[in-house]
Amino acid sequence: MPGLFDEFALKGLNLKNRVMMSPMCQYHAEPNGMANDWHFLHYGSRAVGGVGLVMVEATGVESRGRITSADLGIWSDDHVAGLARIVDLCRPYGAKTAIQLAHAGTKSEVADEPNVAPSSLTRFEQYRTPHALTESEIADIVEAFRKGAERAVAAGFDTVEIHGAHGYLINQFLSPITNRRDDSYGGSLENRLRFPLEVIRAVKAVIPDDMPLLMRVSSVEYSEDGYSLEEMVEMARQFKEAGVDMIDCSSGGNVPIRPDVYPGYQVPFAATIRRDVGLPTVAVGRLDHHSLAEEVVRSGRADLVAIGTGLLKDPYLAKHMAEQMGIKLEMPGVYGKFF
Repeated sequence: MPGLFDEFALKGLNLKNRVMMSPMCQYHAEPNGMANDWHFLHYGSRAVGGVGLVMVEATGVESRGRITSADLGIWSDDHVAGLARIVDLCRPYGAKTAIQLAHAGTKSEVADEPNVAPSSLTRFEQYRTPHALTESEIADIVEAFRKGAERAVAAGFDTVEIHGAHGYLINQFLSPITNRRDDSYGGSLENRLRFPLEVIRAVKAVIPDDMPLLMRVSSVEYSEDGYSLEEMVEMARQFKEAGVDMIDCSSGGNVPIRPDVYPGYQVPFAATIRRDVGLPTVAVGRLDHHSLAEEVVRSGRADLVAIGTGLLKDPYLAKHMAEQMGIKLEMPGVYGKFF
């Protein structure tokens, strides 16, 4: 089996290694959702540090779809130039780039803009009670995802990821906890899948044929009222049929409950979905130790390892992990002489 620092190919995406920078909100965007020097430095430095795939944070396909007003946006053509600069800064160092297309739904804290959701309810005290979307409003959001994907392609990203996890809008439609609709978008699993599948098909229709489509999911909900891992496997099979090429396996988000968190605690989700759905997966969750990350890939439990806080603490974590494994990871410029 390949290891952490072996190449990975999926359709037209070719990665120099299997270390992915997990999408992490920076809360440093301009109020209009524009990228700035913070993002250029943040993402560019991780590319210099040896990451194979740099995933840009959750980026709102609508202004009201951002988690906060300090998050990146992609709802306007004006956003493309700043996002393209991130791509251009990462490319010379051998890192491929991705962007996570997102809509926060109930979990948006953008001032003066209404929260929206499948149903008019929230399980979190800090969020406003949302407006329940009409079918025509749902269609508008599907179109917003489509246009966001077009802009991601125009910016030069190598792949895109749909954010379907963590209690944000797509996940709210999937979950019986937050989706209490009695129309064709709610009730049965088939109906709860309708909006996510419409988003997938809309995005798939506008990205190049050789560009893989990723989707981040909450594999389980940590609540008896939510869906199970077995149900997520069935959902992932539907995502695959609609055009998803890789599943990014996280968990939780629709209830204020966190499980015991320890290194590798979410890896079994990636392993199960990989085995039962027949798609490559990304494993997440405290995987910043080289031996654990190597084992996850080498054992075939996941194809990529996504690292978040570890890369916040150390932009050169990929280089350090490779050194600990006795692998030479080339660094650019004078870095290569001294590092």
